[in-house]
Amino acid sequence: MAGISPPDLQKALSGVEYPADSEQLRKAAEDNHAPKEVTDRISHLGKRTFENPAEVSKAVFRNE
Repeated sequence: MAGISPPDLQKALSGVEYPADSEQLRKAAEDNHAPKEVTDRISHLGKRTFENPAEVSKAVFRNE
């Protein structure tokens, strides 16, 4: 799933209050009209809670 940049992810998660779980992140991305590739990547993070945006970025970009 190439093509997502850190700014894309940051924009998709605008307004998220942390800690947040992956379902909250996915919903926020959808509400922010993120591209499907971004919401798909978030959906594949599994059920876990993230303490801050840096943790989300690390998880999303770890497997590129």
